[in-house]
Amino acid sequence: MMELAIIAAGEGSRLKTEGVSVSKPMVKINGTPMIKRIIDIAVKSGIKSANCIINENSIDLKRFLTNENFPIPVKVIVKTTQSSLHSLYELSKVISTPFLLTTSDSIFLENEFADFVSFAMDKTEADAVFAITDFVDDEKPLYVSVKENFEISGFHDENKGYEYVTGGLYLFKRNINREIEEAVNGGMERLRNFQRYLIKRDFKIDGYRFSKIIDVDHADDIKKAENFLFRNKVK
Repeated sequence: MMELAIIAAGEGSRLKTEGVSVSKPMVKINGTPMIKRIIDIAVKSGIKSANCIINENSIDLKRFLTNENFPIPVKVIVKTTQSSLHSLYELSKVISTPFLLTTSDSIFLENEFADFVSFAMDKTEADAVFAITDFVDDEKPLYVSVKENFEISGFHDENKGYEYVTGGLYLFKRNINREIEEAVNGGMERLRNFQRYLIKRDFKIDGYRFSKIIDVDHADDIKKAENFLFRNKVK
């Protein structure tokens, strides 16, 4: 039984400076809050429970997650963390492998998500499968180098001829609790640094290609995401 782990503990400061008043995960795409969209899509792919970490200032988000009638149990952890890796550390205390880790601001096609989950669960020799895309629209993208079979060989802050970037969806099939604890105790903070750490620890991580994944970081990304979904709507 696979679980969903959602990191939604960011402040969404860029959206707020652009006039968006709600917490970032509550931003609506085609009328649906992004946090609800990812949970609804995950349920269709067989997710049986969800765990979500939010910051202490996201009162509207806490109210929504507490009151919404989701078809699966949704556990909410309210804690302001110093980094995305620390958010994962808190989530790791309540989740078990296999689990799908995601943020709440990645917009992708529903059918590609379903194919990603199916592919990852069938990939028995992989310790983890990460979503990757050649569509780059992030302010600080994390580039990936891949081998011919799309096994990820490295994560890079600068583009030195790399075709793909990470897409914010990470399906872990091998337990990583020990590695998380070691990384946090060693002073590591960013999730991208932890991903590099897993490569150094000889984790086999495969990439799964999405056509496009849009990160909603700015107000104009909302319309971009809605147009993307509309153009690719299944008839």
